[in-house]
Amino acid sequence: MIGSLDLCTLRALYAGAAATPQDVVREVYRRIKAKGVAPDWISLVPEATALARAAQAPRGPLFGIPFAVKDNIDVRGMETTCACPGFAYMAQRSATVVERLEAAGAILIGKTNLDQFATGLVGVRSPYGIPTSTFDPTYVSGGSSSGSAVAVAAGLVSFALGTDTAGSGRIPAAFNNIVGLKPTRGTVSTLGVVPACRTLDCVAILALTAGDAAEVMSVASAYDAADAFSRKDAPAFKVEAAAAHVRIGVPHEPLEFFQDASYEQLYGETVERMKGMGATIVPINFAPFREAAKLLYSGPWVAERYAAARKLLESRPVDVHEAVRAIMLGANAIDAATAFEGMYRLAELTRQAEAEWVRMDVMLLPTAGTTYKVADVVANPLQLNSNLGAYTNFVNLMDLSALAVPAGLRPDGIPFGVTLIGRAFEDGKLASLGDALHRALPAAELGATHEKLAATAPVRVALPECKTVQLAVVGAHLSGLTLHPQLTQRSATFVRTARTAAGYSFYALPGTTPPKPGLVFDAKGAGNIEVEIWEMGEAAFGSFVALIPSPLGIGTLQLADGSKVHGFVCEAHAIEGAKDITSFGGWRNWLNQQQGSEGVHPS
Repeated sequence: MIGSLDLCTLRALYAGAAATPQDVVREVYRRIKAKGVAPDWISLVPEATALARAAQAPRGPLFGIPFAVKDNIDVRGMETTCACPGFAYMAQRSATVVERLEAAGAILIGKTNLDQFATGLVGVRSPYGIPTSTFDPTYVSGGSSSGSAVAVAAGLVSFALGTDTAGSGRIPAAFNNIVGLKPTRGTVSTLGVVPACRTLDCVAILALTAGDAAEVMSVASAYDAADAFSRKDAPAFKVEAAAAHVRIGVPHEPLEFFQDASYEQLYGETVERMKGMGATIVPINFAPFREAAKLLYSGPWVAERYAAARKLLESRPVDVHEAVRAIMLGANAIDAATAFEGMYRLAELTRQAEAEWVRMDVMLLPTAGTTYKVADVVANPLQLNSNLGAYTNFVNLMDLSALAVPAGLRPDGIPFGVTLIGRAFEDGKLASLGDALHRALPAAELGATHEKLAATAPVRVALPECKTVQLAVVGAHLSGLTLHPQLTQRSATFVRTARTAAGYSFYALPGTTPPKPGLVFDAKGAGNIEVEIWEMGEAAFGSFVALIPSPLGIGTLQLADGSKVHGFVCEAHAIEGAKDITSFGGWRNWLNQQQGSEGVHPS
């Protein structure tokens, strides 16, 4: 019996051999068919294809975990529509973030609906239909990552990727009782993501728990030299323990809840819950943040939205949703001087906000001041959408991190959520604090599934800082092969898959059964040999190296992306009489061929 799809539950099923990734994939497609593909999904991976991928999934940190992506994110061999049929194109390569997730063992199920061109916080601006709240179909799902949030909350996938420029990951998370992690700009590659505002866009992670979102983030985040907005100076993501007496900033002036007394009450209860957890509540001046939020739909950032769909707007404007078109065409009234004035004003407001950050560690806000019914948004699309961005729009403009977490239900059962906001690169601190706040909510459930949060594992906090070493393995230490436990016994963590640079030759060494792999740099080989990179503490690395028999050893490998890493190499004399297997591109590929022809078993 497959119940919750949270990572903790699925891993327990796999570890106990109670289910396989193929079983989970079959159950996912059964649930999707039962709920209906439309309007939540724009396209699905064929079930047979997903099953085949599940059978061959790498045994990385997300092994066998089903996920979805918003349909403004490229997946090789699938259309990217941005919820606009006139814009659609066939992606020739997957977005970097999708490649990383799949390399870690995650299984893509399909692409989800969205507010067209990721422009909107409501989820109603799509010709593919209107995804609605998983708690009440008369209410909006939130947007623009509407289908992604619904798919997670309804228990159709374990996590989903969205995008978040002005709250597009946080708002639908709040409206569907799930977690929305909006990382610091540039920490997750946006290569292969159709831009809304390219200077502000972030790939958001929608998940059932803060721990699940953090684990996905640990795989998704990495510097990407091919992405001009990727930040080389970003520290590696890790969950850090929340401060014992964290200072929580709360606006001293009354907030706008748009006549929603229940949301106002739930926000007050959350502030009191934070006090009960030992936090110090610090009144702050919200004015610079509020004014910055109002800048998003004026000045240069409207022009950025126009740039994303410029060709279509100029050639076939009727193909663009009426509300989205009205927003984008506002760029025509913005000249260069006005754009610069907007940037100058944002810099001034960001400087003013620094005084508030001196006084607080984290800001706590309602994710949205209220929610709306679909019919009301359709009747008044621009103003109601604007209302929903009051507490989200400023975050990316000011280069902040944010985590939206569930914070209770209204008396009518509609979810309410809050957002924890930190400085840039404080995503790991927010994950720890957000998980604690979520778990302090009485009888918290996962999305709309009725599964209990208490049954899941708390977020995994990183161990105290120590020096670590990254190691590239090429043979029997690969995931699932015979010597792999030598890594896991030393608490090694998977980093990524990669390939060697040109100049390496790869051999199956004679003299043992089965043969050992030998990687040699001779400046002649084609290279491109697949490796897995694992990270462990220095002491663990030392004990690991002691196990390596001659003629193998540890040297420095040059990777195809230009980086260098410690890795397995072979003494040159050992390749005499060895079989050159460079053309196979990796040990696993060669083993698979040998199993079919010679009966060699994995090593």
